[in-house]
Amino acid sequence: MVVNMSEIFVTGHRNPDTDSIVAAMSYAALQHSLGQLEYRAVRLGSVTDETRRMLDKFGFEAPEFVKNLRAQVRDLDFDRPPVIGENSTNEFAWVSMEKSQYSTLPVADESGRLSGIITKSDIAEYDMMTIEHNYVEELPVFNLVNALEGHLVNEFLCTVTELTGNVVIAIESDEGLIAELTHESIVICAANSKIIETALSAGVACIVICHSEIKAEWREIPGNVCVISTPHSARAVARKIFEATPCKRICHRDKLVYFHLDEYVDDVKEKMLESKYRSYPVVDENEKVVGMISGLHMLRPKKKQVVLVDHNEISQSVPFLDQVEILEIIDHHRLADIQTGQPISVRNEPVGSTTTIIASMFIERGVMPSQQLAGLMASAILSDTVMFKSPTCTKKDVAMAERLCRVAKVSIEEIGRELFSSSNDENKSVEELFNSDYKLFNISEQTLGVGQITCDSVEWIEKRRSEFMDYMASVKRDAKLDMVMLMVTDLLREGSHLYFICKPEIISQAFGVEPVDGYVFLPGVMSRKKQIIPMLTALWG
Repeated sequence: MVVNMSEIFVTGHRNPDTDSIVAAMSYAALQHSLGQLEYRAVRLGSVTDETRRMLDKFGFEAPEFVKNLRAQVRDLDFDRPPVIGENSTNEFAWVSMEKSQYSTLPVADESGRLSGIITKSDIAEYDMMTIEHNYVEELPVFNLVNALEGHLVNEFLCTVTELTGNVVIAIESDEGLIAELTHESIVICAANSKIIETALSAGVACIVICHSEIKAEWREIPGNVCVISTPHSARAVARKIFEATPCKRICHRDKLVYFHLDEYVDDVKEKMLESKYRSYPVVDENEKVVGMISGLHMLRPKKKQVVLVDHNEISQSVPFLDQVEILEIIDHHRLADIQTGQPISVRNEPVGSTTTIIASMFIERGVMPSQQLAGLMASAILSDTVMFKSPTCTKKDVAMAERLCRVAKVSIEEIGRELFSSSNDENKSVEELFNSDYKLFNISEQTLGVGQITCDSVEWIEKRRSEFMDYMASVKRDAKLDMVMLMVTDLLREGSHLYFICKPEIISQAFGVEPVDGYVFLPGVMSRKKQIIPMLTALWG
């Protein structure tokens, strides 16, 4: 997922139902209509078959899935120093550091991919080393000509492209000089014919002639010898030869420590503690250099901004919620345990669907949703109110759904038939069915998980009761929960079949019924939020 830090993410809860998905989409659409294009609907879980049918019916794609919204390297205000090409000279790297005031720079190949890092210390150490060891390796001739501000005298004949060998400053043509020269020598001299002849006879690789006009005969020197003229002194040339060395010769290339844009800040901190460097390259998904980070950037990373819809409980929200900045909450559930570092806008109404609240916001702002969005919003209200049969349903839910259906030019009955037409998919796994609408709740010191399936035929579920009970037992054990329940809401009987893994007396005390073998039917119970959780809260509270 590519993240723009100016974006504001709108998300429902984990294991999202139709209302959760549509609430996020419709709120983002409302903000877009008001010119706030930075809002972006996302989801924290998979899309149910019911939601998929409604999205397909009205021509929408599901919001993008996000695993979490933890702070990443891309969220940091990291440095963006100049990037040095690996064939650039040490002198160029040093000047770039001086101008940019960075002591460490990333080195990249011709495609921009990271190949190393170079520091001022690297250049200084190399410079000091050349005082005693006057040897260069793989020095491009073009680099040298440019560094010396000179001319390649025999350019039409020269076949030398790189130089490797000792640097020799020749003052006189004597026996000592002759003994010192080899076919790899780089000779620095004045316009002295005898010295030049001596160098040529020794078969040196390069002759650098200082403070001289170009003579015609030099142009005819054979191509296996590189002849360069320069206005600089011999002393300056000797230094510039080493400064012209490509920085890839001295930069750090092995066991590089670098970070990708999508790495999490917490993980980066741990890696930094194990390393000795002050700053580190940052690369994108193609390994191309985009900047540098240091420990200072870790201190106050920017947090991703989030609007929460259809929930306000930590256990149902974005993983690592403490690493995001919550801007707003729009919900129709009880107020729970989410805390914020500063005051935020909270809209919480006792209605049957969060989408009902957002539909009200469209009206309040004088904005009409598109025909397709109106139909999708109506389906979310009908889904969460179970076709107006849920005790959570209010007159406002009914009025909003009817109004949206008129805008969408569809009937409530048409949407209802498609909403629950395939709820009893017997081919699904028990795990998939249970988790399609599953929520965690914390009541007093008790933690419970409650799944809900809504359908018009429950016989097939009863046939698979043992599968469900085994799976629920594993969920309770693995997640270390106090209680696990499955509500199978029966549209025809207008009640819920309740399967549970807990002590039977808890169900007896909470609902005033006597369960048998982990099962009981609760007439008139259609809402987890309004009829299950409040009864348990009253029992444990």
